Amino acid sequence: MREKIEHVEREISGIVLSTKQGAEAFRIQYLGSKGVLKSLYQEFKTIGAEEKKEIGQRLNELKQRVEQKLSEISWEETGNQEKNKIDLTRPGKSTPLGSLHPLTMVRNELIQIFSKIGFSVSEGPEIEDDWHNFSALNFPPDHPARDMQDTFFIESAVEGLSLRTHTSSVQVRVMENQKPPIRTISPGRVYRNEAISARAHCFFHQVEGLYIDKNVSFADLKQTLDYFAKSLFGETANIRLRPSYFPFTEPSAEVDVSCSLCQGTGCGVCKHTGWLEILGCGMVDPNVLDACGIDSTVYSGFAFGMGVERIAQLKYRVTDLRLYSENDVRFLNQFHF
Repeated sequence: MREKIEHVEREISGIVLSTKQGAEAFRIQYLGSKGVLKSLYQEFKTIGAEEKKEIGQRLNELKQRVEQKLSEISWEETGNQEKNKIDLTRPGKSTPLGSLHPLTMVRNELIQIFSKIGFSVSEGPEIEDDWHNFSALNFPPDHPARDMQDTFFIESAVEGLSLRTHTSSVQVRVMENQKPPIRTISPGRVYRNEAISARAHCFFHQVEGLYIDKNVSFADLKQTLDYFAKSLFGETANIRLRPSYFPFTEPSAEVDVSCSLCQGTGCGVCKHTGWLEILGCGMVDPNVLDACGIDSTVYSGFAFGMGVERIAQLKYRVTDLRLYSENDVRFLNQFHF
């Protein structure tokens, strides 16, 4: 029986297994119910008592060798499988990166421009009461902007709540809680009850500015807006102010910037006028200052406001406002800078 055990040992040492099928056949051949070791253990029962200790020990060692070989084969095969799953020699795949939304880029640029001349950023709620959205800003009770055609009113236990129609409401909160000098801009989303088209939307974004201090004049406003236009559109940009009306400023003006495409000579974008409207502005009405607890006999100030979408249209030549909110990847991929 010693010769049989030695023969099996030599046979095992010469076997090389590289597949799962080969390992399974090896297990059945040597450890199966009809395998080689099973027959050796059957024969072990017939040998004499004087040889049982030695032969039994060798049989156990043989079984351990078979099991060890199987475990090594399984580990090597698993290692090969993992190695086949991850090929470290292959070049890596680049992950496509997104970009900021064009409105976010313009908003950030506007904030950066005004922060250089001392304007801080103020934010407020998008759901406002009548006082902050209308009354404190000198809107008469019968002003058209209070009508359902312009404002989204909210049914609530609190009367007069609505979605803010401008970020001027943030300026009211700043004036109520901060003493002059005040120099702040208020970026944010606003809502108007308007039909959605290429030129209008029921929500859009604004950046409004406010400066209040002693002896603030219209000349300070013009200088600030001229700095803004040159910072955004280039040193060749010029501005012009046209008289206008806003309830919360007096005097008020609309501001145009010279068309950067035709350099003011006239083209299709500026409707052959050489000018593009960008914002509204004016000196803060004394009634607004007094309503917010600021003495209008001591302090004066100016305010301005612009639509972020409007600035983005001029900057990126976007002709349809709806593109900003439709999340079309084809549109957004154009702004990878």
